[in-house]
Amino acid sequence: MTIQNKLKEIIINDLALEDISAAEIPDDSQIFGEEGLGLDSLDAVELVIIIQKHFGVQIKDMAKGREVFQSFNTLAAFIQENQK
Repeated sequence: MTIQNKLKEIIINDLALEDISAAEIPDDSQIFGEEGLGLDSLDAVELVIIIQKHFGVQIKDMAKGREVFQSFNTLAAFIQENQK
């Protein structure tokens, strides 16, 4: 399982997203906004906690978060670069 697929499964389960499966989400799709999963700023806070819990990686500021949460590919790359 790729890190992108693992992320999709974790996000779907932890944020209780319905009517969508990991297979339906392209790796380069946006995470936030109408073109993505439709997540909002409250979900962003929860997602930061989820990433830290599951991968031990912290996203410490909003500017970095905007960059990292562009797509599943950018989030996976950030995790791989920062995982201990």
